[in-house]
Amino acid sequence: QVQLVESGGGLVQAGGSLRLSCAVSGRIYSSYVMGWFRQAPGKERELVAAITWIGGSTYYADSAKGRFTISRDNADNTVYLQMNSLKPEDTAVYYCAASLGGHLAVTRNYYYWGQGTQVTVSS
Repeated sequence: QVQLVESGGGLVQAGGSLRLSCAVSGRIYSSYVMGWFRQAPGKERELVAAITWIGGSTYYADSAKGRFTISRDNADNTVYLQMNSLKPEDTAVYYCAASLGGHLAVTRNYYYWGQGTQVTVSS
């Protein structure tokens, strides 16, 4: 069992930055992949970025490339999403999720989910 708790969301003006954190607890296997998803009102949930727990291989959605950076601190069991140059269209609830393994971008592999943190970007 894995527990995920997100923090760091909030209200920011367009062009600003936020750093989301995901505290990970429970049994973590080396094969795990950690991802950040987001869901805006009326839209499907989408994978924004992902990282392998060991090795640090990453995946970014096109919307995140060049602006967002995913990282993890294995010693602290925390996953981060640094978001820069935020746009109003980044407004969404952001979720941390854990996959038991496999390709980073295969969304059906993500099994554990946090409660989400709201990010609102004003224009």
